Amino acid sequence: MTRPIKYRVARELRKNPTPAEALLWKHLRNRQFRGWKFLRQHPIAYGNMNENFFSVADFYCHEKRLIIEVDGSIHDDRKDKDAHRDHILGIYGYRVIRLTNEDVLKSPEQALSLIPG
Repeated sequence: MTRPIKYRVARELRKNPTPAEALLWKHLRNRQFRGWKFLRQHPIAYGNMNENFFSVADFYCHEKRLIIEVDGSIHDDRKDKDAHRDHILGIYGYRVIRLTNEDVLKSPEQALSLIPG
C-alpha cells in the first residue's frame, strides 16, 4: 500500500535539508532546546473530512503545538500565502514562528532566543 502523499513529501524534505535547517536541527534534536521534543519536516493535517489539507512544518513540537519555519529567499514572493497558511494553522491551535535562513546561519543561538516559551 502506498503511503499518503503528505508522508512522502515530508520524507523527501527530510532527505534534503537546507544548510539553515540542518544547523537548526543540531540545536533542536534530542530535546536539546528547553527539553522540548521536536520533529523535523513533519506533516500537519487540517480541515474537515471532506477537505483534508496538509502542510509540512520544518520543525514541530507537539507538546507546545509550535511550528518553526526557516524561510529562504523563495518566501519573499509568497508572504501573503505564508500569512494565510499561518492564520489557518492558528485557527487549529498551532503557533507558527518564522526565522530566516540568514538569521539561523549567522547566529543559531540568537535565532532560538526568538522562540517564545
